[in-house]
Amino acid sequence: MQETSENAIVLWPLLVYGAIVLSLVLLILGLSYVLGQRGTGRAMVEPYEGGIVSAGGARIRFSSQFYMVAMLFVIFDVETIFILSWAIAFQELGWYGYVGVLVFIVMLVVVLVYEWRNGALDFGPDGKKILAAYKRMNQKPASG
Repeated sequence: MQETSENAIVLWPLLVYGAIVLSLVLLILGLSYVLGQRGTGRAMVEPYEGGIVSAGGARIRFSSQFYMVAMLFVIFDVETIFILSWAIAFQELGWYGYVGVLVFIVMLVVVLVYEWRNGALDFGPDGKKILAAYKRMNQKPASG
């Protein structure tokens, strides 16, 4: 069976493109090796070398509260995208879309209240505890 020129797959442009890309990569790597600096200062062997000698480890323990806030930010940010896309398609969706987004927003408010009640949005000590400690500190000692 003979192939006609209409059904033949032309691969030579792809092979030429691949050869050009490979030669450019090799040229860039070779030039960076030849022209690159080879200094060996104290901080050059450190990770993320920036000229400042590092002190201590990079492993710092963060409270899980930071991760909770980050997760809430991402979740509510994605919901903002959904609401924005609903607002763009408002005319086409009609009342069904309006009721759908209203249910969606009510669910968001319920989740926000739930997270608030569980303390996911508390960033520090309770204000009442701070006032009680302040009052105890300012009480005059009994004279005896």
